[in-house]
Amino acid sequence: MSTVIDRIGLLVTNDPAIGPGTAELRNAAVLIDDGVIAWVGEADRAPAADERVDARGRCVIPGFVDSHSHLMFAGDRADEFEYRMAGRPYSAGGIRRTVGLTRAASDEGLRGNAVALLAEMRRQGTTTVEIKSGYGLTVDDEARALRIASELTSETTYLGAHVVPTEFADDVGGYVDLVTGAMLEAAAPHARWIDVFCETGAFDVDQARAILLAGEAAGLGARMHAGQLGESGGVQLAVELGAAAVDHCTFLSDADVDALGAGTTVATLLPGVEFSTRQPYPDARRLLSAGATVALATDCNPGSSFTSSMAFCIAVAVRDLGMTPAEAVWAATAGGAAALRRDDVGVVRVGATAQLVLLEAPSYVHFAYRPGVPLVSRVFAS
Repeated sequence: MSTVIDRIGLLVTNDPAIGPGTAELRNAAVLIDDGVIAWVGEADRAPAADERVDARGRCVIPGFVDSHSHLMFAGDRADEFEYRMAGRPYSAGGIRRTVGLTRAASDEGLRGNAVALLAEMRRQGTTTVEIKSGYGLTVDDEARALRIASELTSETTYLGAHVVPTEFADDVGGYVDLVTGAMLEAAAPHARWIDVFCETGAFDVDQARAILLAGEAAGLGARMHAGQLGESGGVQLAVELGAAAVDHCTFLSDADVDALGAGTTVATLLPGVEFSTRQPYPDARRLLSAGATVALATDCNPGSSFTSSMAFCIAVAVRDLGMTPAEAVWAATAGGAAALRRDDVGVVRVGATAQLVLLEAPSYVHFAYRPGVPLVSRVFAS
């Protein structure tokens, strides 16, 4: 089955062969054949296909690549959000509440919640999603979360090192041994990545190093949470180890920024967190000016950022992180792909996976110009 989308007013390709940044084409067309992009060019030269979609001058972008989400959970923490908005500061302690609810949930309950959130994401233009564990924190519960997540996406991340569970409060070293031992052994068959929350109240730099190196020895790629609640050595550790991404990056030293600018680790910004916690927003302009690769992701989770909308994150990034609309859209598509070390998504070029979004707008600028308005007209993805 082939489909041609023609009369595209503005096509965002993110294809470096066409040009820098979003590499836009006007009056364009795209041919999709058997789930792969088979042709890209001028609309008046579009080839025949089994199906023709008339874009009527509207904008087409690559599907969003959400490289940081926590969909394997049970329960609700709306009351925590309400209290926080009334002035109670955010801390990582709420994670343990979700851990208890997740452990008690059935497989069907966890799967159903994740499927519903994925459908919500797809309706809003997200076509590739990373899903973390991290709300089980036992050998069986972490393996279960990743087994279910692997049914839904190929981008699964083992986050046994989310926080130290209550039963190990007096034996952090013992929990690190579990995370790098039996838990890793059970989780690795269902995961592509390993992650660690390197932060005060979670894991320090030495513990994070041991966890990531153990994961790499088991064949998993490295990612990291760092710089959410304050400066730490986590960002530079991620760069040193060649981690694919370090996420949050809200609080960065000059040395952190320099390291990200010189290294290959993607700085993933999660503006939904700052929106939901009233922390200061990260400074994307500082990172971009240093030459760092920046991605945007939702961090969809029940505590600090319960949004599934990449469009919302783009609007906040433009309004509060210092990004231009073009930079924000690139970060939410090609940037997310870079954070997952993927070159087949987040881009419109011949041979790439066919993941495209037709907007009910002439330009992606409308994500920030018309925040909160549902602008996705149709999603093309297998």
